[in-house]
Amino acid sequence: MPGKRSTEVLRVVSAFRSGSPMPAPPMPVSSTKARFWFKSIASIGAIACVTALVIAALGSVAERAPEVPASGQSGPSSPIPQQTYEGIITDTHCSAKHSAAIGKTAADCTILCVRAGEQFVLVDGDTSYILDGDLAALKRVAGQRVKISGTLSGGKISVTAIR
Repeated sequence: MPGKRSTEVLRVVSAFRSGSPMPAPPMPVSSTKARFWFKSIASIGAIACVTALVIAALGSVAERAPEVPASGQSGPSSPIPQQTYEGIITDTHCSAKHSAAIGKTAADCTILCVRAGEQFVLVDGDTSYILDGDLAALKRVAGQRVKISGTLSGGKISVTAIR
């Protein structure tokens, strides 16, 4: 009685002689190999998550750390000096180009846009600064060329005086 191995050899030889393609026998995957890869991928994923959390925690701690001046003394840093800026008071929507189609002056257009939710802006040539200050005073000079005193932080001026 032929064994299992010899039966398979006979099947391969007869398939070869007949010229018909023989399908490849299925490759058995041992459960230990599959388990190894599953554990490896799960471990790498866990390590990546822990690393991301550590980096995020370090970043948030670094943001909250107080700055120490170069002299080594801790305490408040010197205040940002006030500067004077000159330009036209307008709004973030229209900037320096108010629509002539609405039939309003630059001042009226600016006030309408601010009432609609836009912010006051000081435009000086190609540079624009968002203004933070007394809205009533800014409305009085809307559409006009003015000098503003204040402190600049980012692209925003905290207005202290308007001339």
